[in-house]
Amino acid sequence: MSTVVLPETVRKLLASQPIELPIFHPVALKLQRMLTDYDFTVDEVAQVATEDQSLASQMLRMANSPMYMGRTKVATIKETVIRLGAQQVINLAIAASQASTHTSENQALDHYMKSLWLHSHGCALGAKWLAHNCGMRGVADETYLAALLHDVGKLYLLKSIERLVGAGVISSMFDDELIMEIFEAMHVEQGYRLMQHWNFPAMYCDVIRDHHTDQWDTVNKMLAIVRFVNLASHRVGLGLKHEPELVLIDTKEAEILDISEMQIAELEAVLDESRDEGMGE
Repeated sequence: MSTVVLPETVRKLLASQPIELPIFHPVALKLQRMLTDYDFTVDEVAQVATEDQSLASQMLRMANSPMYMGRTKVATIKETVIRLGAQQVINLAIAASQASTHTSENQALDHYMKSLWLHSHGCALGAKWLAHNCGMRGVADETYLAALLHDVGKLYLLKSIERLVGAGVISSMFDDELIMEIFEAMHVEQGYRLMQHWNFPAMYCDVIRDHHTDQWDTVNKMLAIVRFVNLASHRVGLGLKHEPELVLIDTKEAEILDISEMQIAELEAVLDESRDEGMGE
């Protein structure tokens, strides 16, 4: 990844924003902490998940959507925990809360946030599909979450810009080039900082830290999946980038995952299908 030089004042303004910006829902964070500590029962997970009825309703809607459950329907959060497991329920909580977080009253910023959500959500679904299809079924749910959050630094930066514009500290006049420069220069470091602050497990922090770097741990299959799905999303134009010239089969990630051309075509179909579902969140 190339190094982008931002004015130091811009970098300092963005990096100095409070880490508690509305990036993660407190209920989702509480559920993630329970899972990390291995200290929960089905009833406890269900109880915490229903502390916010709006979030619980969104979780059930997502759980019953075709790309999550298929033909089997669930009626309650407890039934969802029993049927899908705690990790998937936590994934749903974070995904449902992230869907509502990717919005802004600033129309220009709202455009970036909506595109970012389509990218993150599509990558999550694509990563889970790929994990099931390249020998990583046992950690498919964890891979989903890693992909869902891989660009959380971009959301943090957009929320930071939104706050600074609202306070009159910076101008509301910005263009695509500036936003992309800010992302390239800062989204990895800020996403990694954010995840460490909220004590997410190292496997997620590592993915965020290394999903763009040239030198990366090629033994880490979860990282390889997220990196590959991220590239595939760029190829099909899911999100803020469209790079149709990418030859996915020639990438290091494809070699490590031993992916076929047919699997790549199927993955691209999953990513395209995710657009409609992402827009409906």
